[in-house]
Amino acid sequence: MKGLAAELAQKQLDAYNNKDIREFLQVYSEEVEIMEFPSNKIMYTGIDKMRERYSNLFENNPNQHAELRARIAHDNIVIDHEFITGRANGIEVEAVAMYEVTNDKISKVWFIK
Repeated sequence: MKGLAAELAQKQLDAYNNKDIREFLQVYSEEVEIMEFPSNKIMYTGIDKMRERYSNLFENNPNQHAELRARIAHDNIVIDHEFITGRANGIEVEAVAMYEVTNDKISKVWFIK
């Protein structure tokens, strides 16, 4: 599973940087849960909500790019440390995301707050 989880994390990162919403969503489960860490507060659920949010993000930030600074993969979990540039507001951001893979799809995502 370690290989698949890292592969899915990379596919979604590549699609994110290419602003390809179809490829981006292809690796996520229909019931994906997006949460804050460590609270586990659910930010939103479902592929439709994700499509809406990321379509708007890609449209409003055409130059946004996530540079992978580090990746840890263990079993079905991947943790990515990213540096985000090119946002429309000019703010650069360090982000840490954790992905859990279930049934060959990313089923849960935590963003460290």
